[in-house]
Amino acid sequence: GGIIAADFASGLVHWGCDTWGTIDLPIIGHALIRGFREHHVDATAITRHDFVETNGDNFLISTLILARQCYSLSHQDSATTMNWIAFECFVLALSIFIAFTNQIHKWAHTYYNLPPIIEWLQNNHIIMPRQHHKIHHVAPHDTYYCITTGWLNYPLEVIGFWTKLEYIIEILTGMPPRADDLKWTKGIHVK
Repeated sequence: GGIIAADFASGLVHWGCDTWGTIDLPIIGHALIRGFREHHVDATAITRHDFVETNGDNFLISTLILARQCYSLSHQDSATTMNWIAFECFVLALSIFIAFTNQIHKWAHTYYNLPPIIEWLQNNHIIMPRQHHKIHHVAPHDTYYCITTGWLNYPLEVIGFWTKLEYIIEILTGMPPRADDLKWTKGIHVK
């Protein structure tokens, strides 16, 4: 369950940053949205990032979650631990896969010299395969947002999840989806 939740979380963040907002938004504009906009212009730029630049943000989030988990587990009795073991296993899997989501995404854009174990994981669809992620990188970049395993991409596409969510948000806010992203991919709004 934690792996599927991590895949969904990766899709939700990816969809949100691809679809809404601009780089001019305070705090998240330059820190988060800009990277998603640039990624559609140069999809292989991520392969030139070092480990910390690629994974630092996600590892920070996961470290905080796991620190809370370690504290809880070390300060409760064994009966309480056993009552919550399924949830704690969920949180552990969620945290590990969140930590490695951007690295998995980077591997999906790396076309040579991947370690054989990574190629095996991709070929067996345990982590997102390269061919699977290419579907997202066809303009207008409006599908297949889940970038951890990619397991949820097809079912979410079949039920029209992202399209329906965009429709609801556009009705509520009047903001059209991907307006800023389309400017970026056409080279109009690059700062």
